[in-house]
Amino acid sequence: MSLNLHRAEFLTSAVNARGYPVHDLKEIALVGRSNVGKSSLINTLVNRRKFARTSTQPGRTQTINFYQVDSLCLVDLPGYGFAKVPAAVRSAWRPMIEGYLTGRPNLVGVLHLVDVRHEPTKDDLVMGTWLSTMGVPSVLIATKVDKISRGQYQKHVKMIKNALGKEPVLFSAQTKEGREDILQVICELGGVD
Repeated sequence: MSLNLHRAEFLTSAVNARGYPVHDLKEIALVGRSNVGKSSLINTLVNRRKFARTSTQPGRTQTINFYQVDSLCLVDLPGYGFAKVPAAVRSAWRPMIEGYLTGRPNLVGVLHLVDVRHEPTKDDLVMGTWLSTMGVPSVLIATKVDKISRGQYQKHVKMIKNALGKEPVLFSAQTKEGREDILQVICELGGVD
């Protein structure tokens, strides 16, 4: 794997295509419900605690955030589902997310994050179905595995697999479990040797 994680920088935030960066980098988007750990995943990958802004309050990411990591771009999308923001703001996210996912030619793959502790939500199921229907290469990642005991892993993996039809990669931002596997996946999606 040849991603230089020291070459990581925030590029820009956008709410629509006019604000997207103009570049020829391949982009990998992170999708998932509010507070599932998308920003924490980015921070863990690049080994920087405050690279992508995180919050315990669901809905902190309200724009599409672009992060260049060496020769690729990670794109942090606003979370779907419950968030402590006004309904009008939440309803504006859907077209923002869909607009990016359907209209961005740089998009080469999606990391679909779900919380390992909970059965996938209706929104998770809709996103999973949408990704397979659209034929977007995607990888399912179950976050927050440090919050359950190892003895519970298989039960939770089975629950997620039954709901979404895919085996998830297990990940923890706290322990960094799964970090190397996810870096490998990102390199494969982005065509990095």
